[in-house]
Amino acid sequence: MKPLITFVLLSLCLLPIIFVLADSRSFSIDYKNNCFRKDGKPFQYISGSIHYSRIPREYWKDRLLKMYMTGLNAIQVYVPWNFHETLQGVFNFAGDRDLEYFLNLANQTGLLVILRPGPYICAEWEMGGLPAWLLQKPNIILRSADTEYLKATSVWFGVLLTKMRPWLYQNGGNIISVQVENEYGSYFACDYNYMRHLHNLFRLFLGEDVILFTTDGNTDKEMICGTLEGLYATIDFGTDTNITAAFIRQRRFEPKGPLVNSEFYTGWLDHWGDKHASVDTVKVSKMLGEMLSMGASVNMYMFEGGTNFGYWNGADHDTRFRSVVTSYDYNAPLSEAGDPTDKLLAIRDVIKNFRDIPVGPMPPATPKFAYGFVTLQKVWTFHIAKLICKISSGLSLCYVNCVQYYGSMLYRTTLPRNVPEPTPLISPLNGIHDRAYVSVNGVSKPLVWVMDTALVMNVTGQQGDQLDIIVENMGRVNFGSYINDNKGLLGNLILGNDVLTDWSIYPLDIDTAVANGWLQAGHSGSGMEAGDGPMIYSGTLKPTGLAWDTFVKLNGWTKGQVWVNGVNLGRYWPQRGPQQTLYVPGPFLSATQPNNITVLELERAPSHRRILFMDRPQLNTFCAVNHIPFVLYDKSC
Repeated sequence: MKPLITFVLLSLCLLPIIFVLADSRSFSIDYKNNCFRKDGKPFQYISGSIHYSRIPREYWKDRLLKMYMTGLNAIQVYVPWNFHETLQGVFNFAGDRDLEYFLNLANQTGLLVILRPGPYICAEWEMGGLPAWLLQKPNIILRSADTEYLKATSVWFGVLLTKMRPWLYQNGGNIISVQVENEYGSYFACDYNYMRHLHNLFRLFLGEDVILFTTDGNTDKEMICGTLEGLYATIDFGTDTNITAAFIRQRRFEPKGPLVNSEFYTGWLDHWGDKHASVDTVKVSKMLGEMLSMGASVNMYMFEGGTNFGYWNGADHDTRFRSVVTSYDYNAPLSEAGDPTDKLLAIRDVIKNFRDIPVGPMPPATPKFAYGFVTLQKVWTFHIAKLICKISSGLSLCYVNCVQYYGSMLYRTTLPRNVPEPTPLISPLNGIHDRAYVSVNGVSKPLVWVMDTALVMNVTGQQGDQLDIIVENMGRVNFGSYINDNKGLLGNLILGNDVLTDWSIYPLDIDTAVANGWLQAGHSGSGMEAGDGPMIYSGTLKPTGLAWDTFVKLNGWTKGQVWVNGVNLGRYWPQRGPQQTLYVPGPFLSATQPNNITVLELERAPSHRRILFMDRPQLNTFCAVNHIPFVLYDKSC
């Protein structure tokens, strides 16, 4: 009992000190004077968005320091739910997912934090940050008061927000405000009961003092469905918008308080097959100055975009499915590799007019190196597939039903009869999500099935021949009404008049195989020539004594994925464009040991089988011919 009594007495003695510390720190809204107040004084934030999930941990401090030296006093941070709870009930906040370490670095740097924990974040991130395992409930209505969805979000926030509470500004941390949901007004559900539930959850876990806010697009519909009493309403818009008109709209929903543009777009995203997006530096800097002159608080989205490593890119689906590229450079003030740009310097010149810029030089660009060519060789692929599902019918073939959320899946069955003449193999009702690579007895078909196109190809063979279909998940939809985005074969496949059944389903767990060293040179197969369809290639980048940033270019390769020392760099698709190179951060390389390179080529490898490590990116090569489905790609592009 004595140790317990001593602990209680000590705690009581410390209470006055804790209260004094808490009372001396405050961040609030002054509705009378239309401003924020920090520790009782008027405050205007000048913020930039940065995504820790898109930047190697080793570079977090470098990027934050560059933002601070530009003159920012705050950063805005999304928390992707699926990045931390990829498997239901398994929470990961270690390594590159160590959010609290990131917040601490920002605090040490002198940057306040505007936290955007979702649960949905959009962000051109896989499924808008929602975990794919939610789709195992087939009728779930995401972003609504659906019972199963609310149960899952409540568990998630019980973990996340409990971790975040000590980081609130009034508790001694650097989080000054927290967004509830994200641009909810753009979603079809418009479910106020859902928003009320989130509001109550946030108050339960974060307390009554922190500012909770919403962000929505610059339309009445979005502001009506996205705002809620008790949550401060902010707006987002870019350089194509009339500032006065946009802030008048905010005022209709929030008559008093600070003007806030929560997403002022410094650039834009890229989709495969589109031209590289850019936003004019002069327009960005001019409009930023005008908003700051009005006393508005502004967050620039993005300040550094980073990279969609692995399978984390999202997709849009309006009139058709469009996958987001690997680079999230975003034409932002800091490049994908974290290098200061002319846009950053122009923004810093604007900020100088409104607050003191920190004294000292801007940290330089990280060093880059052109390591040259690496020649790859084929390796076997059979040992990366493991049977996880066997389904007798043609239904329920999507990834999540077999607990495979990302990457590619192999579907295998046999031809039910002799097919001597070319016979149509059909996927009705747009049932391929997202691309399928078909072979019979190991011989690949020359065409690729693609979502949102006529999903028909001709097949020949004998009864009992093995039919393999590798389906690639190109990233789940992150925005709009199609975010319930199941992947794989979503329905029956029909060969002539026969419905194909008795499927065996294998996940192609290439990431585990790469991490275990199973796919390195020395495991090569025979009788498989370059161009024979999906294939894995491996090679070694010899040590040079340097571990500097570089960019890998796959000239002549078609489409696939690259790993360096077990780290999944993301997707390449140079013949589609606009992105031609993949960013390889220096921390992914070894200066003294051989660097293992693995390439999954899904369609056609070049005969030279070489890849090139360059000292600069290429993000803006575009070939219009690639908009045509089922065209054999023009090698000149």
